[in-house]
Amino acid sequence: MRVFVTVAAAALLAGCATTQSADPEAQRDPLEGFNRAAWGFNDAIDTVALKPASVVYRTVTPRAARRGILNLFDNLTEPWSFINNLLQGKPDRAMNSLGRFVINTTIGVGGLADHASDLGLRPTREDFGQTLAVWGVKDSAYLVLPLVGPSTVRDGVGVGVNFLADPVDMCLRRCTDLTFWERQIPRAVNLASQRAYLTDSGADTLLKTSLDPYAAARSAFFQRRAAEIADQEESMEGGSDADVDAAIKDLEAEVPVETPDDAVQPPEAASPETPTPQPETQPEPQPDGAETAQPETAPK
Repeated sequence: MRVFVTVAAAALLAGCATTQSADPEAQRDPLEGFNRAAWGFNDAIDTVALKPASVVYRTVTPRAARRGILNLFDNLTEPWSFINNLLQGKPDRAMNSLGRFVINTTIGVGGLADHASDLGLRPTREDFGQTLAVWGVKDSAYLVLPLVGPSTVRDGVGVGVNFLADPVDMCLRRCTDLTFWERQIPRAVNLASQRAYLTDSGADTLLKTSLDPYAAARSAFFQRRAAEIADQEESMEGGSDADVDAAIKDLEAEVPVETPDDAVQPPEAASPETPTPQPETQPEPQPDGAETAQPETAPK
């Protein structure tokens, strides 16, 4: 998904392109020098601005509210997904996107709640980059866009079309009296929300533990993009909170399986048989001074 984290300087890693040529993903990255420089620029912006802003956002915004805001902005992408599904000749998916938008905008209070998924309408997201792929535009070189992140030349064109033709953005520009900077406020909130989601999902830790965060992000992008173009949404979904809770419960349920170590206790049940040596002590209650005589024979 979208990822930001520290990478080494492009100048130091420029010579690595030849050593990575065996990697098929590296072969799709002929612009690696530029891409690493753009990655470093994005990381610098993330370090000084996005991440601090997301920390404040996570501090002042409860987790439930953050999820609701994510749902709201996700709902605003449904009309564009509807259009792109139609452009790709996928009417069923287009109606699914439209149905999600209607349901979540109404009973979902503008999209704060994802009731459409509860009703069985799972997201069918599409963008113009995917539309170009379906139209037969061949896959192109990997491209890291400043202030945008991982992409390709083909998807970079799609990003530009998304920005200009998205009906929500068009409505904000033409149907309101908002100034340019006022229209950026929702974008800033969405950006902080997305960045906070990355922290919550553990993306920062994942990349920090990677030997080459740039290569890790590139690999993740190619895998996710291939799944998106193939309409394999299930393989991309991280799962809801309920799914995560269920997974944790499954793990906890497996822990008692280790309690068969308690099965070692049955051998302790054999310890009750150890009282059988007690008959050896029973001769003690025998007549008179025989008790003193027996201890003397024991030392002998």
